Amino acid sequence: MAEKMKAAVYHGPNDIRYEEVPYPELGPGDLIIKVLSANICGTDLRILHGGHRHYPEGTVRIPGHEVVGEIVAVGKDVDKYQIGDRVFVAPNMGKGDSRETISGNNNLDPNFTAIGINLDGAFAEYMRVPEEAVRQGNVMHVDEQKDPAIAALIEPLACVLRGQNAVNTRVGDNVLVMGAGPIGILHMLLAKARGAARVMISEPQELRRNQARDLGADLVIDPINEDLEAVVRGVTEGRGADVIIVAAPSKPAQESALRIAAVGARINLFGGLPKNDPTIKFDSNLVHYKELMVTGTTACSTYDCLQAADLLNAGVLDLSALVTNRFPLSEVKQAFEAAADGTNMRVALVPGND
Repeated sequence: MAEKMKAAVYHGPNDIRYEEVPYPELGPGDLIIKVLSANICGTDLRILHGGHRHYPEGTVRIPGHEVVGEIVAVGKDVDKYQIGDRVFVAPNMGKGDSRETISGNNNLDPNFTAIGINLDGAFAEYMRVPEEAVRQGNVMHVDEQKDPAIAALIEPLACVLRGQNAVNTRVGDNVLVMGAGPIGILHMLLAKARGAARVMISEPQELRRNQARDLGADLVIDPINEDLEAVVRGVTEGRGADVIIVAAPSKPAQESALRIAAVGARINLFGGLPKNDPTIKFDSNLVHYKELMVTGTTACSTYDCLQAADLLNAGVLDLSALVTNRFPLSEVKQAFEAAADGTNMRVALVPGND
């Protein structure tokens, strides 16, 4: 194997460099994959801007955790995978002995490790998949007919699936999704696949509203210039929404969810608020008298990823419209600009296209 490879390396806030780095070393329980596609998500944008706790001052690391690749090297102790296999790699690993990991919630393990977060990740020509990921089942086969950039959406789909499992989105529900970014659109598509009677999207940006409408939203609402609660009640015979997903980091959205909710509704606070301003006004009487269920979910477990991979491999969801731009790895700075410009859903980095 080559001794060097190209990678996009974080060197500090707003300082990501396309440079040559050592080729990853293969341990006896490891895999090495050739990265076919690695998508840029909101977490990566936060990392770039210096806002991620696992990228403290002085960190030099390769980000990237939404990845599909082809196995090019297999450690001597690995027998489940072969060179040439196309795989998705779930990013989060638990230590194995914590209550969180034992219960299947390795994303909540206080001592978790994660590819692209506190380990080198996928914004590179090649990526090492550590023994822990191989042993814990993080490496999942994907259909070779699937576009790698679309298959890399298994990770955000898994996060969305975790959120909707928490509120048990089911047949006949009137679902309101607040926020029409890529996560909001994934929530919309999944809710439809789960049999929702109606999926409504609340989004202040006109471009995003138009995208949601084009991708199949039953009703699109401008919460700035329309009375969101009145519109939702108007189409639900006065009841309100059965399921509300707050998919945007918005305090007003979180606060209004309690008012818009139907009796017995389920609410998922999917989008986290800034850590320096996380407090909202919470009318607990609405929860009490309407018997609401308010939940929060964060990231995804390996099992969530396994379920999402099954959905994608089976063709249950068509996610092809969500990857809206692709860049060679050498144009990583332009790719991050495109990911942040508010017009793209997901931007993919494609190593080898330089």
